[in-house]
Amino acid sequence: METLNLSAARRTIVGIQFLFVAFGSTVLVPLLVGLDPATALFTAGIGTFIFHMVTKGKVPIFLGSSFAFIAPIISASQQWGMPGTIAGITGVALVYFAMSALIKWQGRHLLDRLFPPVVIGPVIICIGLSLAPAAVKMAQENWILAFISLLTSILVLVLGKGLVKLVPVVCGIVVGYIVACLMGLVDFTAVAAASWFALPDSIVHFKLPQFAWEPLLFMIPVAIAPVIEHIGDVYVVSAVADKDFVKDPGLHRTMLGDGLACLVASLFGGPPVTTYSEVTGAMQITRITSPAVIRIAAGTAIVFSVIGKMSALLQSIPNAVLGGIMMLLFGSIASVGIQNLVHHKVNLDLTRNIIIVSVTLTLGIGGAIIPMGSFSLSGIGLAAIAGVILNLVIPQSKEA
Repeated sequence: METLNLSAARRTIVGIQFLFVAFGSTVLVPLLVGLDPATALFTAGIGTFIFHMVTKGKVPIFLGSSFAFIAPIISASQQWGMPGTIAGITGVALVYFAMSALIKWQGRHLLDRLFPPVVIGPVIICIGLSLAPAAVKMAQENWILAFISLLTSILVLVLGKGLVKLVPVVCGIVVGYIVACLMGLVDFTAVAAASWFALPDSIVHFKLPQFAWEPLLFMIPVAIAPVIEHIGDVYVVSAVADKDFVKDPGLHRTMLGDGLACLVASLFGGPPVTTYSEVTGAMQITRITSPAVIRIAAGTAIVFSVIGKMSALLQSIPNAVLGGIMMLLFGSIASVGIQNLVHHKVNLDLTRNIIIVSVTLTLGIGGAIIPMGSFSLSGIGLAAIAGVILNLVIPQSKEA
């Protein structure tokens, strides 16, 4: 069903509905890493508009906060502070730009050689499992709230129908928040003091990031997994919309659009953005795949970002509620990595594959650090680089 068949009111309702599907994940990332959720909504909206401009308005994709960067942002902020971390996020855009150029030059073949499933699968698993301690730490502040939020999300996933099934994060947070209010655990002082209209702090006090090589180089390897996820999402969206977006406008354009959106997000102090498969699922259910409707969702995100009380309300959510949601989400990220290995039929009977997966998981989950002067490679970034190198240097085996 295209936009031409929909009234203006219907387009608006569906667009807001699509944002609702992406809302929980988009604001959860900044809440977990200490960034402003209003800024994340603003950069998600602006980033989506930039993406659509680069892709000639043809690809129905919404860009929201990326979960892949939660652990790296937390780690980087501890080493270089949030200003340095935000500057480092610009490195994510550089990876997208480089991949866009490679795809334009060589097609997907080079990417498949550098980042096969045997590398990407364990990297995604690392992203999920490396965050497990943070989820448990937040949840244990109040196990009752955490389990109520977790149980609600699970019930929505298992029993939910239609669009409701796509918003387990929102449902879990809402129910957990209501229970927290009933238990007297929510402080509404900041909400009452907040104005109805307020630009995000990072926009009001806009300043260019403090450039530094260390956080920049720290973030670059982490971008490998989201880049591959981007490619997969474009193929899925193409299947849902029954159009070949890989050819028109081209994968190099979608990659460039995502990179520019990440760059703008970092300049405004927001988390890196990525393609949202939740919205793709909503398109599949509603049968509405018009890019114009996605742009309405982006516009709505920008409108929500300037409602001051909404930002204050989001920041009043107890840590235990978020921890309960995280226990499900971070495990789900890890399961995506496992699904990646299974879906691509990675043969774990082969010694080379076992070596690549084992070393990548150990380095990523173990938090290994290799100091290099004033800079160090660590965690997921180190694991990703190690996986790529091992895949290139270990010869293909003929083992059965």
